[in-house]
Amino acid sequence: GGATTLEYFWQDLLVAREIFQARPERHVDIGSRVDGFVAHVASFREIEVFDVRPITTQIPGVRFRRADLMQPVEGMTDYCDSVSCLHALEHFGLGRYGDPIDPKGFERGLANMATLLRKDGVLYLSVPIGVERVEFNGQRVFDPRAMIDLAMTNSLQLRELKVIRQGGKVEAIVVDGLRLSDLASQRYALGMFIFTKRAGL
Repeated sequence: GGATTLEYFWQDLLVAREIFQARPERHVDIGSRVDGFVAHVASFREIEVFDVRPITTQIPGVRFRRADLMQPVEGMTDYCDSVSCLHALEHFGLGRYGDPIDPKGFERGLANMATLLRKDGVLYLSVPIGVERVEFNGQRVFDPRAMIDLAMTNSLQLRELKVIRQGGKVEAIVVDGLRLSDLASQRYALGMFIFTKRAGL
């Protein structure tokens, strides 16, 4: 396990480019790397960062808000049209960053991110995928099918899935049952999911 520098490099760059092209009105990031992804985005637009950890540094183009995304975000329903959470959700609820232990932390986190999004808003999410497990206190690895199902229960529809393999090879996945079960049986890859928020069912 453990993310490689190369994996972060590709993820941060690719998602920043997506946001550059999409030009959302208001983009919120949850827990991604400030010295990677957040800095990329701040180089061309304003970005709001919600993080459970306090941040004191002032960074041009970045507005920090201390928030624990495992708790409902009061008064912020339909807050923005674009959210990113890169390589962070797999840590929710494992206590590693001083967050409370919560076995369902990632489920609550995803539900709260969906709540922040307006209808037709976009969520950029990256998490480790492969054989489903918890690497204790470090991270979860998700079955990609379970992640897509969880997203759907939160009115999030999969638009695109890319996979970054060890060695930094980026691959667009044609999403079908066979490919997904193949990914779910592998040891580890990084899944980059793009979801669109649909009207509540």
